[in-house]
Amino acid sequence: MKTLKITLATLMITLVSSVYSQGGVLRPQAPARPQVKTIAEADYKAHAQGWMVDINKAYEISKKTGKPILANFTGSDWCGWCKKLKYEVFDKPAFQTWAEKTVVLVELDFPRRFQIPQKYQEQNRGLQQAFKVSGYPTIWVFNLDKDEKGQFKIDALGKTGYVKGVSAFTGGINNMIKQAKEKKQ
Repeated sequence: MKTLKITLATLMITLVSSVYSQGGVLRPQAPARPQVKTIAEADYKAHAQGWMVDINKAYEISKKTGKPILANFTGSDWCGWCKKLKYEVFDKPAFQTWAEKTVVLVELDFPRRFQIPQKYQEQNRGLQQAFKVSGYPTIWVFNLDKDEKGQFKIDALGKTGYVKGVSAFTGGINNMIKQAKEKKQ
């Protein structure tokens, strides 16, 4: 009886080992990764009302109005703090009213679940490198000018990240703008 148990145990171990050595027959297959959705250039727009995605258009408006640009470096579909900032600040009517009077809004997105048009990927990466952005959300306030070659010259006024509440966020931006104006005088 004891010999039968040992023989059966050996047989079971051999059987299980041979199944596993067959290339993972018993391993579950990893689910297929979903295809990344690509957005056409004509359909691409910012995720919040009043924001634009094209730095050239923002530059033109900034030059006409004299308002600085407020650029939001975001991961709109994956960054929790970015979503929180959008919900707690950018989506609020008080922020939208303030922004309309004070700044030109630009969203510079780095999504993971969809692909933005190549033109904007290159633009966003270039600005990310110029401002040395390494985390999200990062908000930069700046003025732009163009040199004789048509290259942008950046006059950075300041940066921030997540700030809770419209009044705290806009107050910080107002201070950046005020200090920059005082330095020029």
